[in-house]
Amino acid sequence: MHRVLLIDDTPEIAELLSFALRDRGYDVTVSGYDTSINELVVQDRADAVILDCTMLNMSESLFDAVRGEARHAELPVVIISDTPEVAVASLRARQARHVRLVPKPFSGSQVVAALEELLPFPI
Repeated sequence: MHRVLLIDDTPEIAELLSFALRDRGYDVTVSGYDTSINELVVQDRADAVILDCTMLNMSESLFDAVRGEARHAELPVVIISDTPEVAVASLRARQARHVRLVPKPFSGSQVVAALEELLPFPI
């Protein structure tokens, strides 16, 4: 079973997303915006991270924190964004790999599909 760390600053959205992910067999840990994301990744032994923060720069700062850690340089990340054009440009500037972007509004199935594109083997 894949372990997923879901960072979402809206508890209602986090709950809905965690239901969709658990329904597909993922083990999900939910957290609000937390700058100690690398410790959370290690603690939860996460296979992937989903970032859904209200402000793109919050997701970007967490993404940069994860990718700044050598052991997490290839960790799959799904970013949910209400400004997908800006997010795409930002990810291109970072030469980001192993990342999928899901534009808002979104469905749980879109997030699951993006995650399944990134993970190295099926559940």
